[in-house]
Amino acid sequence: MQRSIWMAVPLALAIGVTGCASNGTQTGQQQGDHGKTFGGAGIGAAVGAVAGALTGDGSTSRRDRALIGAAAGAAIGGGVGAYMDAQEEKLRRDLDGTGIGVDRQGDNIVLNMPSSVTFDVDSSALKTPARQALNDATAVMREYPKTRINVAGYTDSTGSADYNQRLSERRAQAVADYLGQGGIAANRINTVGYGERQPVASNDTESGRAQNRRVEITLTPVTQQG
Repeated sequence: MQRSIWMAVPLALAIGVTGCASNGTQTGQQQGDHGKTFGGAGIGAAVGAVAGALTGDGSTSRRDRALIGAAAGAAIGGGVGAYMDAQEEKLRRDLDGTGIGVDRQGDNIVLNMPSSVTFDVDSSALKTPARQALNDATAVMREYPKTRINVAGYTDSTGSADYNQRLSERRAQAVADYLGQGGIAANRINTVGYGERQPVASNDTESGRAQNRRVEITLTPVTQQG
């Protein structure tokens, strides 16, 4: 049985390669997206192969079941990558020039909203640039509903840790509330405040503190939620 499974894995990966190769040659950013999609398809194919080989009613061989599972897994894995690729591309285009950074981390997309865009010092009231940028981000999130949205608030180290924790929570909630007003379902959104923890720059300088006063929105495909 183990021999059947391991013989199927290279074939499963070949399915992932074949599916991705059908897109033709790509360059620049497209190549990066192609790689992400291939990664999802390849992993999905391998997992599907193993799962397929371990299941069935005996009417088909383990090898055949593995190949069937590989094909299904490649489609699912590649689909997630392609879905997030398309969402990332649109977010980059629509948020260009807003001051909000777009970062890809595996199948997740992280929107980094610095204090220059979002909040004044010691405030959880969204500034006008933040509202305008969130309008654009919200439109994309509505178009791609198969993602969870985690909104995390952060502060610099000025003031007490308890106060900063509460401020970070209010900032995260302010962003979440605005997304809700824009038509994002509440059950897609989670909020968390990290206070002065997890700084991205030194709190010894004003520029560093400004970088630490931020909100990060992480978009995660629903299929990762179990």
